[in-house]
Amino acid sequence: MKKDVFLGTIPALLTPCTPDRAPDFDALVRKGQEMMAAGMSGVVYCGSCGDWPLLTDEQRMEGVERLTKAGVPVVVGTGAINTKSAVAHAAHAQKVGAAGLMVIPRVLSRGLSVAAQRNHFKAILEAAPDVPAIIYNSPYYGYSTKADLFFALRAEHKNLIGFKEFGGKADLSYAAEHITSQDDEVILMVGVDTEVYHGFAKCGAVGAITGIGTIFPKEALLQVALSRRAAEGCPEADLRARELAEAFSVLAKFDEGVDLVLYFKHLMVLKGETEYELNINETDALSRSQAKFCEAQFHQFNRWFANWSKQGGVIAECM
Repeated sequence: MKKDVFLGTIPALLTPCTPDRAPDFDALVRKGQEMMAAGMSGVVYCGSCGDWPLLTDEQRMEGVERLTKAGVPVVVGTGAINTKSAVAHAAHAQKVGAAGLMVIPRVLSRGLSVAAQRNHFKAILEAAPDVPAIIYNSPYYGYSTKADLFFALRAEHKNLIGFKEFGGKADLSYAAEHITSQDDEVILMVGVDTEVYHGFAKCGAVGAITGIGTIFPKEALLQVALSRRAAEGCPEADLRARELAEAFSVLAKFDEGVDLVLYFKHLMVLKGETEYELNINETDALSRSQAKFCEAQFHQFNRWFANWSKQGGVIAECM
């Protein structure tokens, strides 16, 4: 099962909007192509950053198909209120030649039932048997997939090749200890921007799915590269990776909150990308103080990175 797309850095695309708050698929494709040109291994659409709960199934499928036709490797988010809808997204992903699946647990209805989640996961994996898939573990979805269920599913579905962990250090450490260390063919991906260093340097992660990397692709790719070198035992890379993680910490923390899309879109606008000014819901907006805080952090990080990145050494080697 080909898993190349997962062996790198994958930004989770936001959904740009037209003036009537409909998805701007032309802008979406441009951003996907821009991410690939920056050195990403693929993109995710529709995960949380893409506002999947606010889009119709038809809109989500159109975004996936447009990206795929443009030559952008797409990992398709399968978040859904019901299994039938999630299965439809998985089947569509296989039909259009998507590069991967991000299998999100069943939400709201019977979300804490192991049996319900097992059947939900199985239906998605069966709908796209030729598409490599990772299970997405996130406390925000209310269900944590443990080793016994993961390997029971993997025994029946060879397209289940890995695990994306959105939790903190303890969750990443659990995944490394009990899942990805149990089978050398199973991969671990860091799924939260605050734990890139820990995931690579301490837990053996081989890839990252990033929200902040959509706004700062060069910096996110450098963070992964330094963290990989740190995992190999390079003290200088270890130091620089931790310095960058600390500088990134406030911006990366946006990835953990309920307003992540609002913050990330505002950061896009600060970069001059006006197609991200609007949210799908008209009432979804940062408060004035949130916006000011976001702007201050954006400018502070840019000033710091401009100076820090001039130091040469392993930084220059990894850029």
